Amino acid sequence: MTAARSGPYFSVHDIPFSTHGSWFGFSPVLAERTRAEDLHLVSHQNGMHAVLRLVPQDAATGERAETRIEAAPGLLSWIGERGRVALAYETPDTVRVHGERLGLRVTAAAKDLTPFSGTYFYRDPVDNAHIFTSYETGRRYRITVLSGTVTEVSGAQALGTGDRGLTVTAGPDGSWEVAVEELDSARRPYRPSAAFGEIMEAARRPFAEFVDAVAPWRSSDTPAAELAAYVVWSATVRPAGLVTRPAVLMSKHWMDKVWSWDHCFNALALAPGHPQLAWDQFSLPFDHQDETGSLPDSVTHSEVLYNFVKPPIHGWTLSHLRRRLPTPLSRKDLVEVYGRLARWTDFWLTARRAPGVALPHYQHGNDSGWDNATTFDPERVVVTADLAAFLVLQLRELAVLADELDQPDDARRWTRTAEDTQAAMLDELWTGERFMARGADSAATWASSSLLDLMPMALGEHLPEHVGKALAARIEAHLTPYGLATELPTSPHYLSDGYWRGPIWAPATVLIEDGLRRAGHHRLADDISARFRALCETHGFAENFDALTGTGLRDRAYTWTASSYLLLAEAHAHRHSR
Repeated sequence: MTAARSGPYFSVHDIPFSTHGSWFGFSPVLAERTRAEDLHLVSHQNGMHAVLRLVPQDAATGERAETRIEAAPGLLSWIGERGRVALAYETPDTVRVHGERLGLRVTAAAKDLTPFSGTYFYRDPVDNAHIFTSYETGRRYRITVLSGTVTEVSGAQALGTGDRGLTVTAGPDGSWEVAVEELDSARRPYRPSAAFGEIMEAARRPFAEFVDAVAPWRSSDTPAAELAAYVVWSATVRPAGLVTRPAVLMSKHWMDKVWSWDHCFNALALAPGHPQLAWDQFSLPFDHQDETGSLPDSVTHSEVLYNFVKPPIHGWTLSHLRRRLPTPLSRKDLVEVYGRLARWTDFWLTARRAPGVALPHYQHGNDSGWDNATTFDPERVVVTADLAAFLVLQLRELAVLADELDQPDDARRWTRTAEDTQAAMLDELWTGERFMARGADSAATWASSSLLDLMPMALGEHLPEHVGKALAARIEAHLTPYGLATELPTSPHYLSDGYWRGPIWAPATVLIEDGLRRAGHHRLADDISARFRALCETHGFAENFDALTGTGLRDRAYTWTASSYLLLAEAHAHRHSR
């Protein structure tokens, strides 16, 4: 059994093996800071849950076989001295697993079964398949043996604590094969539609087509483009539960949600090659917009959270998105997005602006997306310049939309509010050298060593020239060999793995690089882009990175990081070609 290389090889310790549309993948990562020796089927329905453990078996001894794991888009393999096991997706909810001279033990990941948790195991007398039914995911996992021999079944119909599973070994021809399905309640007995070799070949094509659409510009100058595309492609799930559209999760590790600013970067990266999927990414949080106009903090399969929000970067995003889409939005889409964006903006102008106050405020660092940035150390309910800047960009985009939709009064109102907000930001928070933050209750002001204080650079060409120059100089001080540290490395508050208190993050990089470029600071923008691209090419697509060593931190397969690489790499490729 052989297969042609199907794309970039990657480590399943960093990136789960999955496919576009599927709610499950295969990984040794079972939760944050929890890794197993063996690969598990990990589902993201009702949260992240390890359901099945897959262990290659030595056919002669019946013991765990020593194997190395190879993963590439379309094919996952366990390779041992005496044989191999290969796995490929047939559909988003079904995988085929084929073995030669190695067996496979499939067991429930959870040992304990209670009336409210764990995995129950039994043989279905209808089709002789073996079923694992998971309380945590609310789904069933059906194993249908297509060839080979079931040599051991343990824990069938057992309650309480114990080992539950089956072992499949080779038949007379030296091979075996099973199908594994994630299903809701019941389904017709599984019947193979093609041979395993055909399944492998078919599994390769969708990713190859995706990367050609998303990164047709890739070359040796952008060596991580294919892997970045795989991270995005494989983290995409089909609509289910509260997820109303095809959605790119932030990860198929534990960060398995769509947060209401992370989605913007995925939308932008997808726009030229997959415009409908891009539009779905931008629109999904707006499907859950509440009566005040607020977007949820996050959306996932079985949960929508509103206790915090995320910053209003959606006007900035929409402006770029419209330029990147291959065809203009229809008038119907423009009307819908205008109404949604207007309600989201009104939320900040009403629910987040105190009476008689010109500028809106955050209620907690989480609202900014920079959860624990040092800007929020003195107080949490805070007026900040980054929020004002993002709101100004959103107001300006609303004015453009209103003008296109023949609403001149609205266009003038949005423009006037944008000008008033920017004027208040400069009057109240700019000292002549830097931006300050202000307590919404105390009116105390303070500065920090956080890059968050410099995010008004996103205003780009709208900033007064002297303000842009001062911000650019301060931004350069945050630049390490690997990119922009979110806290000055010389700060006493700097932490190498401090979340927003030091590590390099993709969204801050993209927003600042774009603002610098629009303000004419091309050399610094080029430098930031080059360092971040080199960081990803060396250390992958982690949630964030140690600013002084480049080491990837936290979740190691984060889609907004991959999308940010694609955005910067594409722009670099186009500049180079010109």
